[in-house]
Amino acid sequence: MPDTRSRVRRHVRETPGVHFNRVGRDLDIATGQAQYHLRRLVRDGEIAVERIGGRAHYFDPAFDPWERRAIAYLRRETPRGILVRLHADGPTRPATLAEGLGIARSTVSWHASTLVESGIVEKSDDRPLRLSLARPERTAALLDEVSPSLPDRIVDRFVRTVDSLFE
Repeated sequence: MPDTRSRVRRHVRETPGVHFNRVGRDLDIATGQAQYHLRRLVRDGEIAVERIGGRAHYFDPAFDPWERRAIAYLRRETPRGILVRLHADGPTRPATLAEGLGIARSTVSWHASTLVESGIVEKSDDRPLRLSLARPERTAALLDEVSPSLPDRIVDRFVRTVDSLFE
């Protein structure tokens, strides 16, 4: 068991923000086994857990709460796309983001609200409303460290497909 636990610990540290299901898949261990070792590692303070968007994400404890939230969103294709555009273009109107990303405005609005609530993105007080990164330098550094997993990209693309049916 200690060997499995050290594999889980190493995987979490090498893959910051990895979510529960992916740990089991990546390490080819049973769900119960992954759950047991993750729970023990969290209890012992060797890794940290953050529940974001209905998923448990695991981190090296060195990441602060803001970084944990940012990394979790960077692992998802649509929020990552929004953050990449805000990094590249600076303060941007939501409609411009939707057009540039090829997604529904309602999708951008929903993700932007979540990112604002999490402190990753800020909304301007003036009109027209513009979105910008709350911590541009740190977000840029995290963009280089993290990319979305294939299952996350598939889910995001499914949501985009459903959104396009209602436009």
